[in-house]
Amino acid sequence: MRVVPSGRVDVGALLRSLRGRGLNYAEEEVRRPEWTFDVHRHELGREGAGPPEEGGLWHRARPLVADYEFTPPEIIRGFYEAGSELMGRDILLQARLPGLRFLMGVRVTGVRDEASGDRTLWGWSYETLEGHLERGRVDYELVKDHATGTVEFCARSYSQLHPRAPWWMRQGWRWFGRRVQLRFYRRAGQRLQALIGGAHGPVVSAPSTADRAGRWSLALPDPLR
Repeated sequence: MRVVPSGRVDVGALLRSLRGRGLNYAEEEVRRPEWTFDVHRHELGREGAGPPEEGGLWHRARPLVADYEFTPPEIIRGFYEAGSELMGRDILLQARLPGLRFLMGVRVTGVRDEASGDRTLWGWSYETLEGHLERGRVDYELVKDHATGTVEFCARSYSQLHPRAPWWMRQGWRWFGRRVQLRFYRRAGQRLQALIGGAHGPVVSAPSTADRAGRWSLALPDPLR
């Protein structure tokens, strides 16, 4: 584990290093009570009944979900290669705590695009890579109910702190981890709703807002490598 000043982290190099990494868990390991399961729903608004309207709420929200623009920048930022296909995309997450930044990799392992008589759903999933502080998967879904016209953003996940996390990370997780998780899901829905109402370089930074990182913060690239 390395600790370096945040300003000295080569995000591009760290992002490229994710290509050869595998997932840091196996699906058969996922079970209660060792793992935490979450479902968070946020109603974004309503359109007319039926499939998504051209230029309507669902279609305005979809590119924001695809580009990871909904993530609250005060909690998590994501970096990925511009122009990369969503399926298989590696994303370097920067988890942001006061004075400390954890940089950890995830990979998009699923994309859903479904339509039936009842609803239209589009979404994607990522899973944690080797070196990540947590283990698990998150599914982000944008759903329109055709009967009511309701458009909903849903985040589903299962996760656990990595069993190899050192004692001080475990202590910090007990104090702050779960609260930060829940705040992230709450703020993600709020941010997406606000963005709906309202040129990238070789690496995309999501969300595309000004970085408010503290000048003297420290970074932990790959906290478990």
